[in-house]
Amino acid sequence: MKDWRVTLVNSSNRVVREPKSLMRLQVEDHELMEREAAEALMALLKEIEAGDGIVAVSGYRSEEEQKEVYAQSLRENGAEFTKKYVALPGHSEHQTGLAIDLGERREYVDYIAPEFPYTGLCGRFRENAARYGFIERYPKGKEDITGIAHEPWHFRYVGREHAEAMQREGLTLEEYCERISANNA
Repeated sequence: MKDWRVTLVNSSNRVVREPKSLMRLQVEDHELMEREAAEALMALLKEIEAGDGIVAVSGYRSEEEQKEVYAQSLRENGAEFTKKYVALPGHSEHQTGLAIDLGERREYVDYIAPEFPYTGLCGRFRENAARYGFIERYPKGKEDITGIAHEPWHFRYVGREHAEAMQREGLTLEEYCERISANNA
C-alpha cells in the first residue's frame, strides 16, 4: 500500500515507518500522535463538543515504551491477557503515531482497557470518526482476522477516504489491505 496512513501493523507485520512529525494532543499534554492524525482527532473532538469528557489514554509509543507496556502487562495481567490485548514490541500500531486509545473520563481510568461505550459522547465520537479518518481498529466479531481481542477504545487514523470505505463495507484494516492488494494485482 503506497499510502503511509494505511500501513498494516499487526503480529505478522512490523512497524516500517517511524512518525515523521509528532504533535502533542491538546486534550492531554503528555500524549503524542502523528501531526495529521492529531489535527484530525482534535477537530473531531471539537465538533462533538467533547470538552474533557473523552481522555486520550495512550498515543505514540517508542519501541522501548512498548517493551515496558508489554512487560508490565505480563507481570500484572499474565500471558493470556497480554496476548489478547497488548501488541509485541515492533508490532504495535502505537509505534506509528497513528493509533490512539481513548477513554470516557471517569474517576478511575484503566490505562490498558479504558471504558469507551457505544452510547453518549463516545457514541457521538464513533458516529463521526470515519469522516475524520478514524476507524475502530479491533471490532467485536473480527478477532480471528485482527489477532487482537475486541478493543472498543482503540482507534486508528487511516485518512477519511479509507475510513469511510472501511466503515461502509464493514472491513478491518487487514481485510481492506487484502482487498486493495487483490485489486492492484
